Amino acid sequence: MPHSPFRFLSFTPCEPGGRSVLRIFLLGIFLSLGFSSASSSQEVTVTGRLELFREGSASLQDSSSGVVWLTRIGETGEPPAASSSPKLQLVQKNKSFNPHLVVVQVGSSVAFPNKDPFFHNVFSLFEGKRFDLGLYEAGTSRTVIFDREGISYIFCNIHPEMSGVVVALKTPYYGISDARGSVTIPDVPPGRYELHVWHERAIPDSLDSQVRTILVSDTLHSFGALRVAEQQSAPAPHKNKYGQDYETPSPAVPVYPHP
Repeated sequence: MPHSPFRFLSFTPCEPGGRSVLRIFLLGIFLSLGFSSASSSQEVTVTGRLELFREGSASLQDSSSGVVWLTRIGETGEPPAASSSPKLQLVQKNKSFNPHLVVVQVGSSVAFPNKDPFFHNVFSLFEGKRFDLGLYEAGTSRTVIFDREGISYIFCNIHPEMSGVVVALKTPYYGISDARGSVTIPDVPPGRYELHVWHERAIPDSLDSQVRTILVSDTLHSFGALRVAEQQSAPAPHKNKYGQDYETPSPAVPVYPHP
């Protein structure tokens, strides 16, 4: 007969004190389960809004693709490890990156599959993670590990109209705004956090003004509205990976066609 894991608790309930010991044992199990359940239920969903506006305009702009993240104050040790799934991708299709924006935790990898019928050359030389994947053909892919915190602006050295963004954060507590500006950050443990916000079209000073400390608890789980000013003019055209202007290809002739 296999040994019982509770052999050291062998007693008969009718023995003197047996029932009391049994009650104490069962009570300990229930309390342990209760504490475990309470611990798992402590995490809350933090919500709020990002309001992107333009000076002189009475209406709010499309507020999608803003990133709001929380960094725990006073936390010691390493943050939770980055999740290995699902696999994140910036797909190259129809001379564009899809999706345009990807948010990852530092240490995560992002794949760049080429689903166009011609070559691409993905690179990023600005802030964040710097890399150059070189030329690679249709049906192939390259992967980058984003091991550095920051904003990585992604371009193709062949097609100037292609652009994407990878935001790498040290915290797992972040959310991306929808068109109405709604932001949801799930599974946040109670505590004090520093809140940050980023948007590709925002004026940098406007982003800095929104940095604040918030308290997260069962009753405090909204950061309210973040009003961020949008840039008035479109950004200047970016250069290629050599710091030069892009050459204009012949009309209707793809550069580096697939053989």
